Amino acid sequence: MKYLQYFPHLNATLNALSGVFLILGFYFIRQKKIAQHRACMLAAVSISGLFLVCYITYHFFHGSTKFTGTGIIRPVYLTILLTHTVLATVIAPFILVTLRRALKGKFEIHKKMARWVFPVWLYVSVTGVVVYLLLYQLYPSK
Repeated sequence: MKYLQYFPHLNATLNALSGVFLILGFYFIRQKKIAQHRACMLAAVSISGLFLVCYITYHFFHGSTKFTGTGIIRPVYLTILLTHTVLATVIAPFILVTLRRALKGKFEIHKKMARWVFPVWLYVSVTGVVVYLLLYQLYPSK
């Protein structure tokens, strides 16, 4: 399946876009621009959902990719990958709960949750791009 070769690049792009919308959403809420904040956060959730579908599709058909880096970069990569994977798994349901609370107008509890969900979600988006760069650009498989 030749098209699978594009999925890592697509996934990294989706992660980066999600991160951009998260930062924009944060900026807009700090400016009290609620409609723009809402649009950005809905975009971030939608893009992250599309990422998840693409990620699962790619790994279902392709399997895993071996990291070829050696030396100090190997434990650095594995640490980033481990924290990224664990936090991505843990944060996903909390993102949905935070979104649901906002959509239901429960803004006080939404705000309390978002204060810790946002930085973890942003970390996951950024480290997703870092994993891609290390795995497919800097240390690609032969």
